[in-house]
Amino acid sequence: MRSKWLRLLAALLAFALIAAACGDDDDDDGTTTEQTDETEGEDTEGEDAEGEDTEGEDEEDMEEGEEGEDEEGMEEGDGEEEAPAGDIAMTVAFDINPDAVWSDGTPITVADFECTHAAIVNTPTSITTSGYDQMVSVTGSDKSVELNFGTVYAPFRDLFNYLLPAHLVADCNDVSGDFLDEIPVSGRGYQIESWSTDQLVLVPNESYWGDKTPNVERVVMVPRPENQIEALAAGEVDMIFPQAFAGIADALDDPNITNVPGYGTFYEGLYFQQLDGPFADPIFREAFSKSVDRAKILENIYDPIFPGGQLLGCGLWVPTIGDWCDQTQFDDAYDPEGAATLLTDAGWTQNGDGMWQDGNGDVPEIRWMINEPNPRRQDTQALMIPEFQAAGFNVVTDNGDAATVFQQRLPALDYDLAMYINVASPDPSVTSIMSCEQVPTEENDFQGQNSVGWCNEEASAIMNESDKNVDVASRVDQIHQIGEFVASDFVMLPLYQFPNIAAWRTDKLAGDAPGLQAANYRSFSDNIWEWEDADGDGEIIIGAEQWPDCINPVTECANSSWMVWTATFPVLPAMYDTTGEGTYALTDLIVAEPEVIVNEG
Repeated sequence: MRSKWLRLLAALLAFALIAAACGDDDDDDGTTTEQTDETEGEDTEGEDAEGEDTEGEDEEDMEEGEEGEDEEGMEEGDGEEEAPAGDIAMTVAFDINPDAVWSDGTPITVADFECTHAAIVNTPTSITTSGYDQMVSVTGSDKSVELNFGTVYAPFRDLFNYLLPAHLVADCNDVSGDFLDEIPVSGRGYQIESWSTDQLVLVPNESYWGDKTPNVERVVMVPRPENQIEALAAGEVDMIFPQAFAGIADALDDPNITNVPGYGTFYEGLYFQQLDGPFADPIFREAFSKSVDRAKILENIYDPIFPGGQLLGCGLWVPTIGDWCDQTQFDDAYDPEGAATLLTDAGWTQNGDGMWQDGNGDVPEIRWMINEPNPRRQDTQALMIPEFQAAGFNVVTDNGDAATVFQQRLPALDYDLAMYINVASPDPSVTSIMSCEQVPTEENDFQGQNSVGWCNEEASAIMNESDKNVDVASRVDQIHQIGEFVASDFVMLPLYQFPNIAAWRTDKLAGDAPGLQAANYRSFSDNIWEWEDADGDGEIIIGAEQWPDCINPVTECANSSWMVWTATFPVLPAMYDTTGEGTYALTDLIVAEPEVIVNEG
């Protein structure tokens, strides 16, 4: 018998999503925005895409106004259907659009969900298994799907934000050798004609069955890591997502260029890798963290770009989406005198050069990693390294290109201090990027997006419990507790909620569609089918500030935001898309809002 709490669960889940949608899109004077670096996963809360870590690239989508549908879809049954048996605590049941086919004509069925689940959970180089590892099984037949969970899992809308074509996969338990340089089929309006390290070409999917049909015959994306604004000004590209820097407003000041900033679930921070290296010493890590003058960074780096903006006061969340962010948690983070006292009391001394040395006379070298080129981050290093050295910390630059930083070094925890943007989904779950289970180690085949190596068992327990919690008020409290652990364990220092900037040539692209999704976790890929060609050349050219080395959506390739924006999101079908308002929207792949069935036992 279905649980008598079903209707309550439905209402709470629907409310949770709407509560998370209270984002504001205030732009600051049009000057700006930055794009997140790589996905920490595409939460894929992940790490930032320009340095964005997509928090696990999680996507969740539920539009405001769908509350009734969600509630209806989770209604208590009439008693004729039996509850899931055994160790199944929750089932999410839905039907696939009967017209849904891959671009080669193969029907999209439950087999694709089964294969995707197996690939994410079992592929040795899978970037993250969070959420999918809570799933006991994927069952159903043909166009009917049931996702069976061993626990109640509130962030289920974050799952299946892409679907793999089972009929083209030789072994669904290991797709590490698949999709390296091609995604051969599509389940959306565009399909990939070709991909290389030089460009990606999208063309209309002639077999597409949905309503989001493309307006343009050809979309070309090309890497422009160093000169994308110049390329836009020269008319070499039609649209860019530039990283914000001081002077960007002047750089984009052109009668044929317009730009729109969008504040969403993007946040930049400093991260302390603590699995090994100097920050594995909790006292040294705390002392260093207390020596970081974030106000100086705000004044010299962010304020020239975003005048009047404020530092983030919470870690891993943003204040414009729901109540998840407690802006008081890092109020007293800067305490250089306390830092010196900590080290002295622990037996550290300063050598003749003023550098802190341990009892053996060793001065730890702190490798600060950013992706280059990135003027804002490079300016931050130039500003702060002399400050750190004056405080006795031997900080050196240890930078790399975006592909190296986000696809290789972050997953391998090959750094000490890093600066990047996390791109998160609207749901506040950070289990995929901060729980103990997600620390990549030899024991777990280096799976997981916990790229700082932080493991606090108590905090992880709360993360896992919050993922099962559908009561918004108590979940907010749990998220705040996790934030307190992030602050007290000196995991990272939040810097700024970062807006994305969409900039495009009005003589090349018509209308305002290119800027409508600037705040969206899925970025421009969510509405690219709406864009209109203004100059009649039949194509849109997008300049990318980063470029991936491969396009496999399961492996470390997916730690690049630009990979998922350019390759995965535009062509692979999903259960939900996200919106620029921080909500979830059901895609045309699914007939109606899923029915969520909770086992009474």
